[in-house]
Amino acid sequence: MTGEAFYLLCGFWALVMLAIFIQAIRLSYRIEARSPDLANRSGFPRNAMMFHTVTNTNVARDQETQAMRRRMNRLLLTVLAGFVLMWALLVWSGG
Repeated sequence: MTGEAFYLLCGFWALVMLAIFIQAIRLSYRIEARSPDLANRSGFPRNAMMFHTVTNTNVARDQETQAMRRRMNRLLLTVLAGFVLMWALLVWSGG
């Protein structure tokens, strides 16, 4: 693989992983809004409480919210798999 093609592949990979991670963050905010114990009532912006939504801590137990949580977990696993795949590609190519 030429240097230029490798850099283009890495750039495309980074954009895809970023887009998937942003989808997971947006889904986490939606889950928090549906969960009374995680809802942001302060009126000030805050970071997504992804640890709570991933571990199902204080998350609403209704079917729709749990389905959203499972989808978010799949998105995060996709990002993790993308990093493992990129690492394997780098090791395989001798980089």
